[in-house]
Amino acid sequence: MGISVRDIDEGWTVSFNGDASLPQQSVSKLWVAIAVMDAVDRGKLKLSDPVTVRRSDLTVFHQPIRPLVTKSGYHTTIGKLLELAMTRSANSCNDVLLWKVGGPSAVRTMLARKGVSGVGFGPGERVLQAKTAGLTWRPEWAGGWGFLKARAAMSYAARDRALKRYLAAPYDGASPNGITLGLAMLKRGELLTPASTRHLLSLMRASRTGPLRLRSGLRSGWTLAHKTGTGQDLGNLSTGYNDVGILNSPDGHRYAVSVMIASTRQPIPVRMRLMGDVTRAIIRTE
Repeated sequence: MGISVRDIDEGWTVSFNGDASLPQQSVSKLWVAIAVMDAVDRGKLKLSDPVTVRRSDLTVFHQPIRPLVTKSGYHTTIGKLLELAMTRSANSCNDVLLWKVGGPSAVRTMLARKGVSGVGFGPGERVLQAKTAGLTWRPEWAGGWGFLKARAAMSYAARDRALKRYLAAPYDGASPNGITLGLAMLKRGELLTPASTRHLLSLMRASRTGPLRLRSGLRSGWTLAHKTGTGQDLGNLSTGYNDVGILNSPDGHRYAVSVMIASTRQPIPVRMRLMGDVTRAIIRTE
């Protein structure tokens, strides 16, 4: 587990295992979103640009648009995909956006160009989840249940070996300190234009995922703009249970926070309580 709290205004950072490389899972959608808004700022994309999502674009796990993708596809916009990726952690929406900005290498280049150190980026949702399970992604799995069937057919030992490889060196690894650095830079307006910064933070404040994680520790007048992540389970072992975000106090003081639980056998309420306790501890410093 790793925790990082960074005071955006005063500059201090406190952490526990803050420089460890830990699984991000859907926390990495934040970096795709920044890459999208950076492309908007540079005139390469518009949020109003039309997009057609095909069945071949579908990924795995949480996919709220899956029922909407017909034989002719799902017709939407860059902006709507971004909204769903950030507020509902929609995997397929995020993956489509990832390739719109040039793929994983483009996101890594963007992070390096902007000086966000300590943050890696994985190979994309389908390849990441397949590799974590010990499989190689097959295109014919898109839009169906092929991945889940193939994973279910694996032995426990094979999945355990694959998961241990992932946890030892996460393919999407980032450090808690690296994530709070990126969040602080975002909040200070160092990554995007003022308009793009406001738009992305508004989506993060509107997130519907993880209401009982960091958000559970909020007090009246405090706000949280955040992104959660949740990895695969094997037996009673859960991986990549994360919440990262920006806390604003009633008087405008700002903190970047990252809580990343790489793996745990603790029940969900215990994990949520830990995250809420981090928020409560920050609030007590005011």
